Amino acid sequence: MRNKRRIFEILEIAGEDDRTSRIFDIFLMGLIAFNVLAVVLETVESLFTTYGHVFEAFEFISIIVFSVEYVLRLWTCTESQTFKNPVTGRIRFALSPMALIDILAILPFYLPVMLPLDPRFIRALRLFRLFRLFKMGRYSESLQTLGNVMKAKKEEFVVTIFVLFILLVVASSLIYFVEHDAQPELFSSIPAAMWWGVATLTTVGYGDVYPITPLGKFLGAVIALLGIGMFALPAGILASGFAEELQKKGRKEKKICPHCGKDIDEPS
Repeated sequence: MRNKRRIFEILEIAGEDDRTSRIFDIFLMGLIAFNVLAVVLETVESLFTTYGHVFEAFEFISIIVFSVEYVLRLWTCTESQTFKNPVTGRIRFALSPMALIDILAILPFYLPVMLPLDPRFIRALRLFRLFRLFKMGRYSESLQTLGNVMKAKKEEFVVTIFVLFILLVVASSLIYFVEHDAQPELFSSIPAAMWWGVATLTTVGYGDVYPITPLGKFLGAVIALLGIGMFALPAGILASGFAEELQKKGRKEKKICPHCGKDIDEPS
């Protein structure tokens, strides 16, 4: 049981005095980074032709490491109070977001071995290896802070996305009725006009589809101005969330005197 507890401590985020856990975290972060780099470089045909065997060997070693890590996490998760039950606790752990990312990161290797799959599907399945990038969230305090902000502000994000969707539908509908007669090929339907709506609301403006009638140009200018304001909302929500999260961390990091209950760092 002592070994199980120690493995659990190593697998979790390193404490300030736990050198072994810190080395393990750095090793896995480096392995994840190199895995993502390998996935990207494999798409360069000349590199894959020359160093294909190196990529395959690295993938095999990575799968062994990630598989052992997953099994050890599943075994030691009962050391946490959240997953204390040996059966239901492990099931709940296996269904947790980070555990699902862990299994998706190794699934592309095991599925073709266990099941006869179409080669085209296997190629698409290999892209799932990019899920290994999300494993970084377990070891990076910055990514954890971002995750906390997204959770805290999820309601505001949902409202913003809903408003943006309504604005997109209204803008696409208006431009369709204004431009359809002048450009029936480009604005053939409201769904087709939504491509122009997205490009205009985001102020990207690819230039492949644009209004040519005076009313359409006026409408496009108004929608672009509305888009600037609406797409600034998520940035404001994120900034507010980060400020609140950093304030919370600042309060947690205060050192309290056990005798008087005051902040030790606070000048007397």
